[in-house]
Amino acid sequence: MLVVSQILGGLGVAIGIALAPMLAAEVSGSEALSGLAPTASVLGTALLSLPLAALMTSRGRRSGLMLAYLIGALGGGLVVLATMLPSFPLLLLGMAGFGAGSLAGLQARFAAADLVGPERRGRAISTVVWATTIGSVLGPNISAPASRLFRGTPVPEAAGPFLCSAAVFLLAGLVVALALRPDPLLTARALAPEGPEGPPKRSLRAGIEAVRASPMARLALVTVTASHTAMVSIMVMTPVDLSRHGAGLQLIGLVISGHIAGMYAFSPVMGWLADRFGRLTVIGLAVGLLSCAALLAGTAGPRHGQTAAGLFVLGLGWSAGMIAGSALLTDAVPRSAQAAVQGLSDLTMNAAAGVGGATAGVIVAQWGYGPLNAIGAALLLPVAALALRRSLRQRPDAGPGAVGG
Repeated sequence: MLVVSQILGGLGVAIGIALAPMLAAEVSGSEALSGLAPTASVLGTALLSLPLAALMTSRGRRSGLMLAYLIGALGGGLVVLATMLPSFPLLLLGMAGFGAGSLAGLQARFAAADLVGPERRGRAISTVVWATTIGSVLGPNISAPASRLFRGTPVPEAAGPFLCSAAVFLLAGLVVALALRPDPLLTARALAPEGPEGPPKRSLRAGIEAVRASPMARLALVTVTASHTAMVSIMVMTPVDLSRHGAGLQLIGLVISGHIAGMYAFSPVMGWLADRFGRLTVIGLAVGLLSCAALLAGTAGPRHGQTAAGLFVLGLGWSAGMIAGSALLTDAVPRSAQAAVQGLSDLTMNAAAGVGGATAGVIVAQWGYGPLNAIGAALLLPVAALALRRSLRQRPDAGPGAVGG
């Protein structure tokens, strides 16, 4: 049932998020503020990460995922209200709540890993990530028809997709409530042999301590954070750059759909590679793909086909970094600290991506889309350095699959 809820959740996020930058520019009256809408969504995801991780630690995955989808639906409703008033602060608040829908998808990848061993963990995570493909690819292309549904109603056409997103989030939450039984996290905890780890840890401090104790966990955290930040920073401003070069809504939707296909459709391949050749090998692949994507997109200009290719490769790089990093993170820490560390990971990567998204709008307004891509590529340097260091040391202290080779 995680697969079904992921399809619905991906659809809900993608229907609305594709038009978020342009909606922000319309409500605020400033293109420089256009990046703040998706940024608010990312920051909302970050702020909710630890509370939901704590809830999952005590009550299981089902309770946390249900609450995340409910908050996402309420956020979508606030976006519609903000557009009707209009109110830019309320729009940002709604987008922050909307980010909970994304958080549900992020946490579901860890739910998939709860009941499998390290040798299959990459594939388990990638299966749930792949399930997002259907909804996420369809979503941006549904945005325009969804807007037209509200023509002649009090709901502005530009905000209509967010009302559709809210309904889809509620449906995803209902699927989780009825069908995610038994709870994977609670079941894994009950089946695990008793050891010296102690009771489950819920706090931010516990997550930080677990990461500090493991070099592989630190590498994993840097990988998911840098990969996600580079992807978000480039992706959120691509619709604005395409629009500047004459692209219409339909073309923008197709480019974003291709990007999302790169993120999710090939995730089973990334999961298999991470299990077969090692987490570090796939992390290196992620650095290479993301760097190539920044080069393609940053030098495209009016060549929309090149921009589309860059965004597709950007999605592939994100997939490699997210799956290998998530698997390595779960490998590298004790079971009692896994939920806390996973919450810390989502907090860190989304907070960093939120800052990146907010800065991206200013960078594009002042210097352009090309320099933004160059900065995004530079964010990958720490990942490359840490991964190379761990590879040279060849110390697989994070379990099977941790080291390439």
